[in-house]
Formats: sequence, structure tokens, C-alpha cells
Amino acid sequence: MTKERALIVDDEADIRELLAITLIQMNLEVDEAETLSEAIEALNKESYAFCLTDMKLPDGSGMDLISVIQSKHPNMPVAMITAYGNTEIAVEALKLGAFDFVTKPLELPRLRTMVEAALALSSQTPVNLSKSAGKLTGDSAVMDTLRQQISRVARSQAPIFIHGESGSGKEIVARNIHYSGPKAEGPFIPVNCGAIPSELMESEFFGHKKGSFTGAHQDKKGLFQSADGGTLFLDEVADLPLSMQVKLLRGIQEKAVRPLGSDHEIPVDIRILSASHKDLDTEIANGNFREDLYYRINVIELQVPPLRDRQEDIPQLTDLFLAKFAADFNSDPVALSAEALDTLLHYPFPGNVRELENTLERAFTLCDGKVIKVADLQLKARKTSVTIETEAGVVASQSVQQPTRNNKQGEHQLNGQSIDDYLAEIERGILEKALEECRWNKTATAEKLGITFRQLRYKLKKLNID
Repeated sequence: MTKERALIVDDEADIRELLAITLIQMNLEVDEAETLSEAIEALNKESYAFCLTDMKLPDGSGMDLISVIQSKHPNMPVAMITAYGNTEIAVEALKLGAFDFVTKPLELPRLRTMVEAALALSSQTPVNLSKSAGKLTGDSAVMDTLRQQISRVARSQAPIFIHGESGSGKEIVARNIHYSGPKAEGPFIPVNCGAIPSELMESEFFGHKKGSFTGAHQDKKGLFQSADGGTLFLDEVADLPLSMQVKLLRGIQEKAVRPLGSDHEIPVDIRILSASHKDLDTEIANGNFREDLYYRINVIELQVPPLRDRQEDIPQLTDLFLAKFAADFNSDPVALSAEALDTLLHYPFPGNVRELENTLERAFTLCDGKVIKVADLQLKARKTSVTIETEAGVVASQSVQQPTRNNKQGEHQLNGQSIDDYLAEIERGILEKALEECRWNKTATAEKLGITFRQLRYKLKKLNID
């Protein structure tokens, strides 16, 4: 079996020897180059699975070599060797396309882990992103640019911050990065940082030992350990309290976590992706986000465009969602009327792709027949009753009426439920009562309730009523 070949580029003979011995022990063939010109000559003669280069070379720099590799050998992982503490250079190398970096003095276990990841990436077979990650739908110029950026940054180990409005598809972007990168075979662990109660955050992120606090009846892995060998996606990272930001920063820096109640740290090999709809620079200026954590998670930043900046993608997204709904509910396909499509194309969608999906799902269940009309979209009323934020500013509706405090009709006991759960329970009761009265004849039940059979089937599936 032919061994994979690596290229080491460093002008210090003892460093080259140490690296060569380490890589040979990993069953690799090794070529060495002392200068940039020697490295380029070697690249022109041989095919390499991996390249490791020092930052400073007699006739150039490691940055120059990374540029050459990105231009002529874009599928070959290259890592940078930098002086201790020189993180700015390392960040620039990652932005230029480097896979990863190591610092002097070299830590051999860290070097071996990095080389193993690089070799895995070099031999990685393409994955079906539409199934694994969710498809980035749309042929607009901004989406083509985003896909190119994802392809470029996915191969590195650099932490990436994904910025975009709510509903624009930040998690799908994160999944595409994960499944296109060297940790694609590992877990993808998403966490909404704003949804974890502050008193449980440390346990959720780092885990705990049995008996470490009241209610800790058994050992529990935290999110960092669950993501070991894969990617931890910190959604809405700006919602983390400052006290937790400090602990998160240490875990990311040290690549190790200490569960609550434990006396030792557990090493973890994870990639950090994070996202927020908030402007982190503004959050830092307002004292809500730590600047050191910002620089740690935002080595590379990706912008996810809002739907209003890619309205030409709406027809394609519409076809995708309507086909999905028909498959989910085992129903006949439904089409949009020309007028309904025109309405969608001229609506600003402050909730972005998520709002488009919800709008179409509602219209799919409400339409009477096989064509969705403008009235089924219910966008006019919503457009005048919400606040729409655009780049030009905020346009606030004048038609929203404030409920009076003495409105007795509005007083209900939620008993700790969310309003969505409360209303779902009411709807469940009405449906079950109607079904029993009609002896579970669904056609008769739909007629009794004054809704279409498709609407009834949708509601039964949504509420898990058999």
C-alpha cells in the first residue's frame, strides 16, 4: 500500500528533523524543504496529502506558500508553524486558507491530532449536504458567494462567527460548514444559548458529577464532551451572560473542560461555530459581550443575507416548501397562483426564510383546492400589524391596538405553560370532542368544524392525535 506523503518547510534543521520523525512514526513519507523556492519546486514535482510550513522563510514567508497552495493545490491542507503568542499571524493564515496552526515550542500530541485531522480531510469523500446539513437553496449571486465562502472556510479548523437576521438560515450554514469539513464524521451539536436557564448553564456546557449539587443523581456529559470529535454550534451566542462568557472562553482556549464536582479537566477536540442576529461590536461597546471571547470565536466571519436581498430565490424556495408539505402530510401537491407569487416577491419578509416557510405552511392548510391564492397567504393584514425593520429604518404600524388592562375576557390561567402550548391544548380538546361526536369519521369531523379535510389532517398530525 502506498504511503501518503507530507511536505515540511522550515529553515531550522532541528525543527525539520523533529517534525519528520513524528510524521514518519505516523506512517507518512516525508519530503523536506528549507526555503520557499524549494517548497514550490517540490510541489511542482510531487503530490502531497499535507503540508506544514514555518512562518518565516529565508526567501519569503509561510503566507506566500499558503497563497501558492490555495491557488494551485486548493484541496491540499496546509498548516502554519508560528511563534508562541503570535496569534495575529495565525489568524491571518487561517483567513488566507490555512487548515490549522501549531505554535513553538511544538507540542507533539497536538501536532499528531492536527495531522490526523488533515489527512482525514485530504481523503474525505464528498457528502450529500442536502441530506446531512440541509440545502442552501437559491441561485442568486449572494447565495453563490456564500456557498463559495463555506467551501473555503470549511476545510480549516478556524472558529467561525455567522451573522445574520433571525430566520435567515444561520444553522443551515453552520451544518454545511461542519459536513464539508474534517470533522464531518463527528457529531454536530447545536445549542441555543438564550434558551438555557442561567443557573443550569455551567452544568449544560461542562457536565457534572453525581452528587455535585442537589438533584445531580448521576454523572452527566456536557455539551463540550458531547461534541468531542465534531462541532459545537453556539447559536445566539450574544445571549450568554458575562459570567458564563468567562468560563466558555477558558474552555475554548484550553480545549478542556472540568465538569462540576470533578477535580480534573477532560480534553476535548471540537470545532467552535457560533452565530447571532446581534451586532457583537455594539454588544461589546455596551458592555454586554467580552472582547476577548469575541476575538476567540470570530476568527472568520460569514454574513448570511436576508431574504429581501435575494428575492429572486423566492420561487425556488416556494417550490421546495410546498413539495415538503405535500410529502409530510401525504397530500396532493399545491401550486401558487401568479398573483400569490407576485405578492410574495414584493413582501419584505422581516422574518426571512422562516417566515416564508410559516406563511406557506399556513396557506397550504387553508387553501380550498389545489391553488394558493393571495387571500390564503394572509400577508396584507400581517404587513400592517407588525413592525418591519429594513436597512432604511423601522416602520411601525399604527393599526396595532393595545389591550386594556381591565379586559376580563383576556384573563386565562396558563399554569406555567407557554401561550402556544395553552392554545394547542384548547384546540386538541375541540378536535377530540368533534372526532368522538362523529365516531372518528374524519370527513364528517372536518365538515362539522367547517374546515377542509386537508386542514383537519394537518392539525391532527401537528397535535399528534391518532
